[in-house]
Amino acid sequence: MIKKHILGLLMCAMSSMLVRAEQLYVNPQTGNDANSGIKAQPLKTLFEAAKRVNLNKEPGTTTIILSKGVHLLTQTVVFTNNKYTLENRLVVRADIMPDDTDWTPQKMPVVVTAVPLVAGVGGEEAKGIQPEVNHVTIEGLRFTGSPDYAYIDGNNLRRSYPIWRDGKSLDDLLVTQCLFAGNVDVLPLHVGVIANGYGLVIDHCVFFNCKNPVVFWKNDGGMGSLSAMRYSMVYGCYFSGVWTTQSTNGDGFDFHHNIIANSSTVWIREKGSTRRYKASDCLFADYTNLAGYGSGPLSGSDATATDFLELKNVQTTGTVNIEKDQAKRNYLQLAEGSMGSDIKAGLFKKKHN
Repeated sequence: MIKKHILGLLMCAMSSMLVRAEQLYVNPQTGNDANSGIKAQPLKTLFEAAKRVNLNKEPGTTTIILSKGVHLLTQTVVFTNNKYTLENRLVVRADIMPDDTDWTPQKMPVVVTAVPLVAGVGGEEAKGIQPEVNHVTIEGLRFTGSPDYAYIDGNNLRRSYPIWRDGKSLDDLLVTQCLFAGNVDVLPLHVGVIANGYGLVIDHCVFFNCKNPVVFWKNDGGMGSLSAMRYSMVYGCYFSGVWTTQSTNGDGFDFHHNIIANSSTVWIREKGSTRRYKASDCLFADYTNLAGYGSGPLSGSDATATDFLELKNVQTTGTVNIEKDQAKRNYLQLAEGSMGSDIKAGLFKKKHN
């Protein structure tokens, strides 16, 4: 009897855990925002999914699963329900991930920001996904640039931010296996990921023809997780390959196995920053300037200064080749046999034949 009682309690506990695990499916083609959100009855928009997540105060993991197709954001998708933990996270992910055997680039959910511009710092801004909570994972998605957002109107620059986090005390934002693709003339992408707070980790991502891939922004000066950028490829960024600030802890910033190629400046630091950084097992190729401050590269001999940056096993010459055949699994990643292939940067975490 005692064993049966214990078994019953365990089953009840497991059942309770299952109930608390929230899962919502989003399909822009077959979904309806009046649906339940289960796989057979998906929602239509990520915005509706966020509304429901923000109202659910039950503890536990939340997973929002996006189907292939174009997910058009006409309003900023803001998550405000700060109930998550390191184990029970908020996850926004693709239905089919890059390491799945049946994945192709065409199956990546495409997130397009078409949000009305609002006044921001030094211009107008449009923000796509805005997770104002701790312990968030965004994975397997493709983000494009935004129409008209790079035009300058007087002194105001229009900026597109697919992923933005504002809170300076927030912690733990993992962006992994995502592709950010822009075009300076047609669909400019200003910064792929810009986040205040702590613990911004960029892992196995590709940034193709963005102005800037990622900005490790400000925090409140307290305590939090360390930030990282690893196994990621930055190609064709026409301002900088990485941007750190005085708030980006130099000693603990984990920067390794990254490729920054065909870009204007490899590393931009906030003006006045005295932070020192380490980069290991990387390739920096076909750049104009290695280092810069604030809003532009340094001039003269300082443009290639490396006094702030300790390079370990980093190659700084050469040319990488990008796969442009859309039928190939590695589309917009390194072409087969390209320089830098040994670094294993890109969308794939697993080895594929």
